[in-house]
Amino acid sequence: MRVLLSTGIGSRGDVQPLVALASWLRESGHEACLCVPPDFRDWIEGLGFPVTPIGPQLRGAGAPTRQSAGPAPQGHATGTSPERLGQLAEATVAYQFTTIAEAAKGCDVIIETALQVAARSVAEVLGLRYVFAAFCPAFLPSPHHAPPPLSAPGREQPPSAADNRELWSRHAERFNDRLRPALNSCRASAGLAPVDDVRSHVFTSRPWLAADPVLAPWPGPAGGAVWQAGAWILPDQRPLDPVLEAFLQAGEPPVYFGFGSMRMPPEVAPVIAAAARRAGRRAVISAGWAGLALAGGEPGCLVIGEVNQQNLFGRVAAVVHHGGAGTTTAAALAGAPQVVIPQAYDQHYWAQRVAHLGIGTAHPPGTPDADSLAAALQRALQPGVAARARALSPAIRTGGAQAAAANLI
Repeated sequence: MRVLLSTGIGSRGDVQPLVALASWLRESGHEACLCVPPDFRDWIEGLGFPVTPIGPQLRGAGAPTRQSAGPAPQGHATGTSPERLGQLAEATVAYQFTTIAEAAKGCDVIIETALQVAARSVAEVLGLRYVFAAFCPAFLPSPHHAPPPLSAPGREQPPSAADNRELWSRHAERFNDRLRPALNSCRASAGLAPVDDVRSHVFTSRPWLAADPVLAPWPGPAGGAVWQAGAWILPDQRPLDPVLEAFLQAGEPPVYFGFGSMRMPPEVAPVIAAAARRAGRRAVISAGWAGLALAGGEPGCLVIGEVNQQNLFGRVAAVVHHGGAGTTTAAALAGAPQVVIPQAYDQHYWAQRVAHLGIGTAHPPGTPDADSLAAALQRALQPGVAARARALSPAIRTGGAQAAAANLI
């Protein structure tokens, strides 16, 4: 069997789970290829998997969106008029059709994870099986939660089930308004019948949920409309950089601060340093896609690049982060208390779950200041929070990718 794993937009946290599944498929004697943003081509090809790049280079560009990107139509002025949005949607869907169809040659299955609206249609044209997978329950319709972006953590009265149903209905309407004409135009050119509801067409009647059932349980009945086996975790055996290793050994466990692909303002770095000082802790600061840096250095602080989180998180006092699915899961697996500062998308959901489980605290969304960050860090470092984080760690499943590969096979 040959499987195409496809995601058109996202950071390493969106791509690495696909590599985990690809690795298990290869371990089982099958083939996998990937269709991902060009940022990750060299890394994945270095692991021995064929890659078809899709969309623009993301690192250093504007903030990513959850609608898979393609080239903008030429010869049109920029703007957000309905006509312009329609042109962009048509160009995006047509680009997806062409790129995914090329990537899927010789495949038996397409698994996609990032609302690539053309992927299922390509599967139909080529006679392939199609699976949609989400990395967070909040991306799948349910009366138990609203569509992302969710309300800020700490909201006193969550929406009722009736409110959520209405929000999901509007969510489907937006899908149809923005994407249905473009999708059906491309489907007609391919000899396919039109679809009435784009979202249900993309998600299918039984999507997969690649998230840990303890950390992020599906709120519906087990064995229902969603199949959940656990997060797709790629084992990472890389050693830490010698400079980081020396820093860790030079004192008490520091606090890790990182915002992944989020475009945080430069002043966040000195805010982190100040908050760490107030908490009496050293700090390991991930530069991330924002390129965070400390001018002239800062005693007790170390700025690092990309790192093996599985190795590092078990050696820190707490993990302060943006609330990406991968980082949240890695910190929970390591038993580290968390401070989640959500910025967008499903990150509000992860902040709520960390707070609900008592394994950390949810900081208000946006950019923190030294006072708010120090206060959140002090709460997360309480002995009871650390004890709950350690106790939850053994319950986090590490075999989600293996289970998904077995189910696919």
